[in-house]
Amino acid sequence: MRSPTLAELKRALARHRPKNLPVQSLMKQAAVAAILREPSPSAPELLFIRRATHESDPWSGHMAFPGGRVDPQDPSPLAAARRETLEEVGLELPAEAQVGELSRVLTAPRLPIPMVIHPYVFTVEDVPPFRTDPEEVAEALWVPLGFLAAPENRGTMKRTIKGVPLTFPCYDYQGRVIWGLTLRMVDELLGLVTNSEVHS
Repeated sequence: MRSPTLAELKRALARHRPKNLPVQSLMKQAAVAAILREPSPSAPELLFIRRATHESDPWSGHMAFPGGRVDPQDPSPLAAARRETLEEVGLELPAEAQVGELSRVLTAPRLPIPMVIHPYVFTVEDVPPFRTDPEEVAEALWVPLGFLAAPENRGTMKRTIKGVPLTFPCYDYQGRVIWGLTLRMVDELLGLVTNSEVHS
């Protein structure tokens, strides 16, 4: 698959109807921001963070999108995604920067409390240097969509969960492994353009 352009992604997102899981009353909620930029024509990039290492964090050290839990004072999950992005990497996302939404994702059942994650898609142009919060973010980096769209860059990783060895799909970008929930969101984003091309 070739790398989609930012214009193609915007058109696909405008037509997309995400699958929104119902949020049960006891479920915790989180929201993330999938942030795109196009520093050169037809070469969009997607922002990732590598989470700081904390023993109590089930996603400690993982590659992810900026975001976090929806707090009681947040008026909406979208507001939480924007707030968390500002806190984690110092990037302000105005309302007009949002270009779409991906399907809600449910965390793995092995976690003690189920959580539903709301992914929102944004585009930005002039990005100031990141101001990462070291308590939450080890680094922030842009990954070319062309890398993620190339099938030859897709691999697998092994991980033992509750004593059971399992194999998961992943991307290894310069030593940073993108997998799990974040990979599912990436796949949906890229799949929007693939499906659009197939049905056009």
